Amino acid sequence: MPQDDPPIPPAPPPARPRRDDAGAVVAERKTARTKPPQMYQVVLLNDDYTPMEFVVMVLQQYFKRNLETATHIMLKIHHEGRGVCGVYTKDVAATKVELVLAAARRAGHPLQCIMEAA
Repeated sequence: MPQDDPPIPPAPPPARPRRDDAGAVVAERKTARTKPPQMYQVVLLNDDYTPMEFVVMVLQQYFKRNLETATHIMLKIHHEGRGVCGVYTKDVAATKVELVLAAARRAGHPLQCIMEAA
């Protein structure tokens, strides 16, 4: 007794059917594209009490900046009232904000660190 092949299930309906000149239906495939994640910038805010050396240390330790770049960012914070430390995904930016705030509190400084959409 010969075995019959199992029936082939029908193909899913096309996403965007269209007709060509001969009247036949042509299915188009649309490639799925994922958007890159939204980025957030971590910003340090100036205050009159946190020592400049502490700000430079925070920039070096938590944002992996070299001494020259950290000093430049610290001076920008000092003169303009705020400075961008880096741009990260949401989770990374939130973690860096918490780490900086915790370090400032441990050292007894009122340094403020926030994150904003880039």
